[in-house]
Amino acid sequence: MPQLDEEPRYVNPIIDADFPDPDAVRVGDQYVMIASSFNRSPGLPVYVSADLINWERAGNALPNGSSSEWFGLPRHGGGVWAPSIRHRDGTYFIVYPDPDQGIFVVTATDPAGPWSAPRLLLRGLGLIDPCPLWDDDGSAYLVFGWARSRSGKKNVLTVVPVDAELRQTMGAARDVIDGGDIDGWGTIEGPKFYKRDGWYYIFAPAGGVATGWQAVFRSRHVFGPYEERCVLEQGSTPVNGPHQGAWVTSPDGRDWFLHFQDRGPFGRVTHLQPMAWGDDGWPVMGQAVDGGPSEPVLSYPSPHGTVQGSRTIARSDDFAGGLPGPTWTWQANPAADRLVSGGEGLRIRSADDSGDVRALPSVIGQPLPGTASTSRVRVVLDGPPGSRAGLAILGRDYVWAGIVRGEQGDEVVVAARTDDDLAERVVLRADAVGDVDVALSCAADATLTAIVTVDGRETRVDPLATASKGRWIGAEIALFAGNGFGALEAVARFQDFRLDLEED
Repeated sequence: MPQLDEEPRYVNPIIDADFPDPDAVRVGDQYVMIASSFNRSPGLPVYVSADLINWERAGNALPNGSSSEWFGLPRHGGGVWAPSIRHRDGTYFIVYPDPDQGIFVVTATDPAGPWSAPRLLLRGLGLIDPCPLWDDDGSAYLVFGWARSRSGKKNVLTVVPVDAELRQTMGAARDVIDGGDIDGWGTIEGPKFYKRDGWYYIFAPAGGVATGWQAVFRSRHVFGPYEERCVLEQGSTPVNGPHQGAWVTSPDGRDWFLHFQDRGPFGRVTHLQPMAWGDDGWPVMGQAVDGGPSEPVLSYPSPHGTVQGSRTIARSDDFAGGLPGPTWTWQANPAADRLVSGGEGLRIRSADDSGDVRALPSVIGQPLPGTASTSRVRVVLDGPPGSRAGLAILGRDYVWAGIVRGEQGDEVVVAARTDDDLAERVVLRADAVGDVDVALSCAADATLTAIVTVDGRETRVDPLATASKGRWIGAEIALFAGNGFGALEAVARFQDFRLDLEED
C-alpha cells in the first residue's frame, strides 16, 4: 500500500479474474465497462467505476441470458462473444454477436438497466466482434470480424453502413482490412471503431489471444484504404498477448486503454494502460507514454488518485433470502424452478446427470480469482439414490467435492475428470455422517487441493489435478446438483459460501 505522502499507484491486472474482451465508455464522471459472457446466464455483465481501477457490478444487459431455448443446456463456447458499448443522445447501445445467429443490439438509459430485449441487426453465421461508429454527418457504420469455425473466413474486418438507431443495414458491406495482405499478421479480430481529427481509427488485436499484440489501423475514408501500426506488445514483460479493449479519456483529458491478457485457468484478466497521441497522429500505449518501449505497464499512478481495492470478481455469500449474489452466473439459462424457495441457504433443484458436471444445467459459478484462493461451503442433499451435489473448480478439466446419495446412505466424495476422460476418477469416498463442509484450494500455479470436513473431522486430499480453462473462459468456482436419468429430482442446499484470498 502507498504511504500517505506518495502518489497512489495501481497494479495490473486491475481485474485479476475472467472478464473477457472488455469494452468501455465514459459518460460524465462514470465509466461503464462490459465483457463477453459466452454461455453464462445472466449474460453481458455491466460494471461501473468512478476511477478506472475499482469496478462494481451494475447488472447484466441480458438478465435472462440468451433468449433461445437452445441455451437451456450449457453451450460452451457459444452465446455472447466480444461486445461493444457506446453512448449517444442519452442512450447506451450494446452491440454483441452470437456467432451462430448474428449481431444483436440492446439499449438502456442507465447502465443498471432495464435493458431492452435484444433485436437482430445483422443475421449471419460467424459474424463476430461488432462495434458501431456514428460519423460527423449523422451517418453510422458497423465494423465486425469473422469466425472461421462458422463462416470459413477469418483475419478480415468488414464495415457495413447502418441506420443511426442500429436497427438495419443501409448498404453493402465491404471488407476493409485483410490480415493476409500484411506479412505475419494473423487473426485480426475484436475491432473497435473511433474517429479523431478527421481520421477513422480501428483498434484491433492481431496474432491470437495468448500470443498477439494490439494494432491500430487508420484511414481518411471509412472504407479505407487503412494503414497499420503495432502499438502494444508483450516485449520483456510477463503480460502475454496484451490486446483487445477500449480507449477512454478521463475528465482531465488523459487517455487510457483497457485490454485483456489470457491467463489460462485464471481467465482473460483486465489491464489498464496509459495512452497518448503522438504528433504523427498515432496512439502510443503503456511504457511508450513515458518514453519507453510499447510494452504494458505493471504499475502506474492511479488515474484519479484513488487507492486500488480488491481485484477479483468472486465474493463470499450468505445467500440472503435464498438467492445468489450478483456475481454468480448459471452455465445455462436456468429453468424457472431451478431455485427452490424457502428454508436456509441456496437451494438448487437438480437436473439429469450424465456423470459429467460440464453438461449439467444446474450449475452456478463465479470466476476463479487470479490469485491463490480457497472456496468452502456447507452441503446438504435431499433426493433419491444416485443424486449428488457439490463444489467444483470447473473448466475443461474439473475437480469436485461433495455428497453422493447411495442406497445405503450418503457418502462424501472427491473426484476429478479431464477433458479426455470417459468418466470421473474418484479420489476419496467415505461415509458422510453429520454435517459436511467441502473446500477446494487453488494455488498460484493452479494446483488444486480438496478439503472435506465431516462432523468436525477434516481430511485433505490431493486430486493430482490443476485448474483448467473452459471454452474461451477461465475456470469457475461452481456449485451443482444432479440426479440419475429418469430419477426423481433432488434438492441441494448450500450454506455459508466463503472465499479466502491470498492477494498480493
